[in-house]
Amino acid sequence: MLDLVTKSVLQCFCRSCQAPIAFAANRRPSNMANVPMKKPKNKVKTKQPKKVKFIATEIRCQEKSKGGLKYDVILANSTATPPPKRAKSPVNTSLSAEEIEEKLKAAQERRLSLEANKMATLAAKLSKIEEASKKKDEQTNVFINQTKEALDQKMETHIEKREAYITDLKSKLKDHLEGVEKTRQSLEQQTLEIEMAVKEKMKTAAAQRDENMKKMVERIKDHVDLVKKVKASQQEKVQALETQIQNKLHLASTRRTQLEIEQREKLKSQERRAEMVRQNKEKLSQNDEQQTAESG
Repeated sequence: MLDLVTKSVLQCFCRSCQAPIAFAANRRPSNMANVPMKKPKNKVKTKQPKKVKFIATEIRCQEKSKGGLKYDVILANSTATPPPKRAKSPVNTSLSAEEIEEKLKAAQERRLSLEANKMATLAAKLSKIEEASKKKDEQTNVFINQTKEALDQKMETHIEKREAYITDLKSKLKDHLEGVEKTRQSLEQQTLEIEMAVKEKMKTAAAQRDENMKKMVERIKDHVDLVKKVKASQQEKVQALETQIQNKLHLASTRRTQLEIEQREKLKSQERRAEMVRQNKEKLSQNDEQQTAESG
């Protein structure tokens, strides 16, 4: 059991290569935590074992009865190779107190030299950063001065252009105001002339309106007379039409009564004929029955 446990612990977890796990042979003791470790010169070389080919088990099946099966499981022989032997770890030699102190001093000197080198590199970087910031400040000052000069020049040119534009606008406004004054005077003259013409037209229009009103009144009077005459003639025609309609209605009523009388007479004659036909049919049927009775 102990052998199986040790093998299972030492083997790889992938279970395909049965390779042993390499344990750390040279572990640092607690009292040597600050001492720098040296790389071993002669490394122990280990070969990885070959992969083992797994042989599947054989299963045979045979039906003995309906709804039942019988299985024969044949297990293969174990072919696992034993793991290789571990390399022996080097023996830790005991060091004296003087050697430990010398190593500690050497480590402290190395640490101090590393710190000095770091400080030197930091000082160099800081000096470079200061030089770069100075150069950047100089460049920004030059850029600011150049931009100020350019802006001053632009402002001067802009002021000159604005003054020239204002003078041009003033001259144009004067010309425009003069033209507006001229047009105002011409419009006033035109409005006076138009007012005089409108007054004259209003006078002539009033005279024409009076004449037209008189003519319209005369025409209305003539129209009223014509309407009266037309109404009188229409009343006569209406009376004549009413008499004609009454005569026609009387004739229509007399004709309707005559037609009703004629239709009633026709219906009576038709009923008599139907009665005669029915009687004849009954006689014929009686004769037929008598003949059938006699023959039977």
